[in-house]
Amino acid sequence: MDGGRVVSVNLATAGVQSVISRHGRSGIDKRPASGAVRLDVDGVEGDVIVDRKHHGGPEQAVYAYAVEDLAFWAAELERPMRPGQVGENLTVAGFDCSGAVIGERWRVGAAVLRVTAPRIPCATFASFAGVPDLVVRFMRARRPGCYLAVERPAAVRAGDPVRMLDRPAHGVTVADVLAAVGGRRELLGRVARARDDFGPRGREWLATAVTAAART
Repeated sequence: MDGGRVVSVNLATAGVQSVISRHGRSGIDKRPASGAVRLDVDGVEGDVIVDRKHHGGPEQAVYAYAVEDLAFWAAELERPMRPGQVGENLTVAGFDCSGAVIGERWRVGAAVLRVTAPRIPCATFASFAGVPDLVVRFMRARRPGCYLAVERPAAVRAGDPVRMLDRPAHGVTVADVLAAVGGRRELLGRVARARDDFGPRGREWLATAVTAAART
């Protein structure tokens, strides 16, 4: 899918930070904004990020997820899934976020974004959803959505077009990376072809994974 649209831009604000049992407060509970929201190099204006060690920053400035993937989870979990419910900043329609290639560039409204990594599920994600085995199911489903860096900041709103600008020839998708993170060592050679298109976190993970695989 080379073209789609923004369904919503979603934010966690100080007033709706979620209390996630023993995991404390989190910005995972994001709600659609009523107007335009600026996507900037350091993140989404007005969004709350609590755990900055693992979330946010230029490499993970924006998290995008497709309504088609939300529909999958609605059927899988037998419950409605609203925009923002998996913690995504951008909910899009008609555009493949989970099949996105590492390093591909999108135009979203007037903003330009670049795919850097898959979303890796954690215990907070499962706790927020109230599904204890959700991390395992999320990894198995290969529908991670994608993190993006912001190359050209701009304000974005619901209804803005989403277009592909260019895509690296290596073809390594965020779903491929998620599978490798989940233990599919046979994919490391393929995933390594995307090394130059990863951000610093991704390159660090890849170096560690390749070293560990060589020792076994």
